[in-house]
Amino acid sequence: MNPATILLVFIVIWWLVFFMSLPFGVQAQSETEEGVTKGTMPSAPANPNLKKKVIYSTIIALTLTVGYYFLATSGLISFRPPRG
Repeated sequence: MNPATILLVFIVIWWLVFFMSLPFGVQAQSETEEGVTKGTMPSAPANPNLKKKVIYSTIIALTLTVGYYFLATSGLISFRPPRG
């Protein structure tokens, strides 16, 4: 399997997982005890936990990419049309 394909699969999966994880665990500034920071919207996140989400997205994307690689190279599922 081409390394560029594996890298592309990893990047696509990483971004999908990262964007899906963004809304989890986020609390708006208006919902916190500290209140709204001057010059920001009340709905802006108080602490988006981006470092944690990047790490989790990398681990999940790496796991799914390895699973895709083994599934694609094992021959259980073929991603190519049958030759006829």
